[in-house]
Amino acid sequence: MVTAGTQPENSIAEAASQRVPSSRLGALPAHNGECEFTVWAPRVQNVGVSFIDSGRTFTLSPENRGYHTGRISGVEPNTRYMYRLDGQKERADPASRYQPEGVFGPSQIVDLSKGPWTDPEWRGLALKDYILYELHVGTFTSTGTLDAITDHLADLKSLGITAIELMPMAQFSGDRNWGYDGVFPFAVQNTYGGPFALQRVVNACHAVGLAVVLDVVYNHLGPEGNVLLDFGPYFTDRYRTPWGDAVNFDGPQSDEVVRYFIENAIGWLEDFYIDALRLDAIHGIFDRSAQPFLALLSAATDEFARRTNRRIHLIAETDLNDSRFVGSREGGGYGLHAQWNDDFHHSLHSLQTGERVGYYQDFGSLRHLEKAFRQGYVYTGQYSEYRQHRHGNSPKTIHRSQLVVCSQNHDQVGNRMLGERSSSLLSFEAQKLSAGCVLLSPYVPLLFMGQEYAELAPFLYFTSHQDPALAQAVRNGRTKEFAAFHGQGSPPDPQAEDTFLRSKLDHDLRRNGSHQVMWRFYRELIHLRKTLPALNEPDASILEVTAEEAQDCLQVVRKYKKDQVFMIFNFGMEPQKVRVSRPSKDWRLVLDSADSKWMGPGTASDRSEGQTVQPKSFRLYQHL
Repeated sequence: MVTAGTQPENSIAEAASQRVPSSRLGALPAHNGECEFTVWAPRVQNVGVSFIDSGRTFTLSPENRGYHTGRISGVEPNTRYMYRLDGQKERADPASRYQPEGVFGPSQIVDLSKGPWTDPEWRGLALKDYILYELHVGTFTSTGTLDAITDHLADLKSLGITAIELMPMAQFSGDRNWGYDGVFPFAVQNTYGGPFALQRVVNACHAVGLAVVLDVVYNHLGPEGNVLLDFGPYFTDRYRTPWGDAVNFDGPQSDEVVRYFIENAIGWLEDFYIDALRLDAIHGIFDRSAQPFLALLSAATDEFARRTNRRIHLIAETDLNDSRFVGSREGGGYGLHAQWNDDFHHSLHSLQTGERVGYYQDFGSLRHLEKAFRQGYVYTGQYSEYRQHRHGNSPKTIHRSQLVVCSQNHDQVGNRMLGERSSSLLSFEAQKLSAGCVLLSPYVPLLFMGQEYAELAPFLYFTSHQDPALAQAVRNGRTKEFAAFHGQGSPPDPQAEDTFLRSKLDHDLRRNGSHQVMWRFYRELIHLRKTLPALNEPDASILEVTAEEAQDCLQVVRKYKKDQVFMIFNFGMEPQKVRVSRPSKDWRLVLDSADSKWMGPGTASDRSEGQTVQPKSFRLYQHL
């Protein structure tokens, strides 16, 4: 385990190693009936451990810099406990691994050291081989549990998925939530099945060759059940975020906050064998220190990966178009391994739907998608109308396998007022066109659960806060947010159980009609991406992209060694004869999305001087 005392690169935590406890935060059971407790609580003088079942209370010993520790005998796994602060307040453990009764109940000691691991040789996957499938545990299945996911792993493997991405697991208030309101970052949501269920799912994924990515939230905590402020200055009013005060990563006593979140990250990798962490909205992390949290986190992750001989990745969500996040630490970057690329999505979505409100006002032309295909970022320092300032920098130092692209994800669907998927916004042909753009792009593709068979259910925003005032504030906030973005109408009530139930997938759809065809179409695209060398080597392949704006067509050539593919994407409403410099006789048509086998209007006949591409469709050729 990488703890605060063993971080590399002369980090803040390493400098403090002689003055703070080196044991992991939380309650760690030993195998002799003892349990070691470590908690950071500089805001109180005295911390006691109160055991719920026995009624016993033990006082921890104060240590340097606000830590309290103790090793207590006769404490077995499954024991429930609370911390008693200065003999008055009783609070759950900020580093609790399990909250069986929810955010207001006691913590429970769990032994995660053994695990159900059946494939000790699993080492993870290279980023270039990731084909991500993002899912929300509560709505992915009818039961909404982690264990229920295992029934679908064979289907995902058959589809060609190589990595599932789980939306946040951290314990939140209530039994339904997107997960970004977590308040116990170390604890796996009790209504999903708790920590052992997550271990079982990860083990099942590895057994069939699937990597597992976990979404973690280090830019804020949820509003209900948050106990951190009773223990220490985890937050600061020096910066403001959309969620309130920022996490204290660079103010007084921030070293211990940094340690808390680094231990959290390493804990997911060590205790649960997670292969990658998706870092939520890092543009909401404010840190002006010379050794910023994100750089320390990447250093700790790299050291853990080196020591365990595993491929482990940190994938950042950021809308800043800043290449420094994936730049090397030695060169002044943060050393993260990949980042989401919103510009690709925005370019594709605005071109397909014609939407120009909100951030889509910066996009809408074929030239935008051409630039997104060619280099990832569209905005590389020029003025943004939406932001009303210059935006982005050069992505020339970024490898293509370091950018994750999609046509939809939980944010882009769920943050719409009615949660409409592409299946509701686009024609069948246009959906296939978007699929081709994403899966044949030179970047890491991400699918959002259900899009592979054109799921019809929306993905709505839902909560189950217990505080009536908070619930009403969320309702009011959603109504205010969409007054400008989506025009008239009111969003569904986030607190209503029906809002949650309407968002559940219907997996039976994919076995019939157009849904089955869409599933087979996605499977074919993924198969081609994996088997054609020019598509499978994103970093090493040569890329040529040309926008034919008069014809609404995008031409893409990708080459790797002796393999070469040529693609034509028609975004217009009319068939287009595209003149190309490559004779037809030298190219084999591999896939036409308009083919009748894909429920399209049929493949148009060609002549040597050009290629006819049906409306809202694409063609893929391979050089003979």
